[in-house]
Amino acid sequence: MNAIAGIGTDLVKMDRIDQAWQRHPERFPEKILGVDELRVFHARAARDRARGVRYLATRFAAKEAFSKAIGLGMRMPMWWSRMQTLNAPGGRPKIVLASPLAEWYAERFGAAHVSLTDESEYGAAYVVVEALPPSSPSCPSN
Repeated sequence: MNAIAGIGTDLVKMDRIDQAWQRHPERFPEKILGVDELRVFHARAARDRARGVRYLATRFAAKEAFSKAIGLGMRMPMWWSRMQTLNAPGGRPKIVLASPLAEWYAERFGAAHVSLTDESEYGAAYVVVEALPPSSPSCPSN
């Protein structure tokens, strides 16, 4: 692992996310989740509302933690739907960025790592962002 450039963490109450979803059943998930996350969310929520709430809460927490790790908060180019937490083969969560956040991030940081957890009352996320690897010195021309 390269040097750490940023660390972010977030803890969210499940009932807060559930209440927001109840108040805005269409708009809230569409504001928070990216396209691929929305697909997973709808499938989980259709099977069990509680699974939908847990998914929303952990993704909300991941976006907050990521925005803290990169030092932006929720301001441009960071936006909710531009950062997705999806599952890599095998189930490990991974961060996937969309434009223009992806390009902004690539100029400043290396790999990003995310860990998610949930319990009956809380969802949490922890994000570690690596620094860009040091650039190799250029070879002099002959």
